[in-house]
Amino acid sequence: MSSASVKDVSSLEFSGVVGSRGAFIKWIFSPKDGAPTFAMRLIKIEAGGTLPEHFHPWEHEIFILRGSGRVRIGENTYDVSEGNAVFIPPNLPHEYQALTEMLFICVIPNAGVPPEYR
Repeated sequence: MSSASVKDVSSLEFSGVVGSRGAFIKWIFSPKDGAPTFAMRLIKIEAGGTLPEHFHPWEHEIFILRGSGRVRIGENTYDVSEGNAVFIPPNLPHEYQALTEMLFICVIPNAGVPPEYR
């Protein structure tokens, strides 16, 4: 059984996202922390930065905390900004482009967590 946890997210370091331009990630909770089902990440994309097109077999949900940009999911492009929530179904190509610096929470199932965070 997992135990409860509280973290000061400001004490966690951002690391670069491979293949991106100006995108950084903080792993807040993952299986390494005892999270049995979902992982939570904080993602920052600098103004003009991008997370290029990619896809994977798991869904994820994001919540925009700050900034604005565009998210393309499949054939549709959405303008997003602070307070917007986005659901991305499994296996759909998607990409992000920041118009201003964007900061968002991204939640994924543990199936999508890389080995170093398990």
